[in-house]
Amino acid sequence: MRRIIVILAFVSLLAACGEAADESPKPGKTEDSEAAVQRSPITGLKMKNGLPKHPAYVVKIENTNNGEPQTGLNKADLVVEQLVEGGLTRLAAVYYSKLPKKIGHVRSMRGTDISIAAPIGARIVASGGAGHVHSQVKKAGIKALTQDHGAAGFSTDASNPAPYNQLLNLKALSGKSGKGSVSDNYFHWDTDGDDETSGKTVKEAKVRFSPKTQTTWVNKKGTWRRTNGHAAPGQDFKADTLIVVHAPVADAGYTDPAGNPVPETHFTGSGKATILQGTDVIKGTWKKKKPSSTVQFTDADGDDVPIKPGRVWVELVPKDDGKVTVN
Repeated sequence: MRRIIVILAFVSLLAACGEAADESPKPGKTEDSEAAVQRSPITGLKMKNGLPKHPAYVVKIENTNNGEPQTGLNKADLVVEQLVEGGLTRLAAVYYSKLPKKIGHVRSMRGTDISIAAPIGARIVASGGAGHVHSQVKKAGIKALTQDHGAAGFSTDASNPAPYNQLLNLKALSGKSGKGSVSDNYFHWDTDGDDETSGKTVKEAKVRFSPKTQTTWVNKKGTWRRTNGHAAPGQDFKADTLIVVHAPVADAGYTDPAGNPVPETHFTGSGKATILQGTDVIKGTWKKKKPSSTVQFTDADGDDVPIKPGRVWVELVPKDDGKVTVN
């Protein structure tokens, strides 16, 4: 009888340990006050219909007058603006909750996109890429879906000249590229509502990438919007949080067709960061150990800064030449 009692107690203990292990939140899930709820790992917002049965896609979008109008940007969950050759910038728009049938105009990928896609196991979608970049992406274990390698969903916009004329039907591409999932949360989300505040509020921001490129922002009705963007009417991205990350930039080791050296921003390491959550501004630092790591933010006192659930725009400015001005 004693042996039976001991065995039963041991089995009960194992079951309790198993239940405790299952209680830790999984990617896309957080603990609500009543029960576990599914949240988007890319926005932190609740998803009433559950998580999609497909991976996230990082789509490269032209960000100059030549590529106007930008379409489908308003359907993205997250956008990262990065430096490219000639002091210009390009967008890496992350799609997960919605798969638009028209996104454009799609351009080539860069080595920087690895660190953007890797934290969530996303697939990179682009018009093409230099051989050096294709090799980098493959070595990193990330799947690239590009027009020059026959990916589905691409079409030509006759109203724009090449290379600014590639449009994408992401829904069609996703249907051909197979199922998948998101591997982790993109940011550390403030799902408890205990967000960091600085006491200082701002409504305008200017983000300088180079002498040629400065993105200007204004806060309207609680969201950050570009004042010099290139989106079609009603299709620009509205960011709940705007984050400026100062990151090192190096020579990518090759040139574009015009002979310009291509820069590569390294979204790993650490540096200064400015976080605009609503109209509140927090100045601190960022840290990202490796391409697949989740970026972490801390304030001036060294305390962690979680991000409010919502749509985020990240300005990946050069560590030495980049600048942010807020008013």
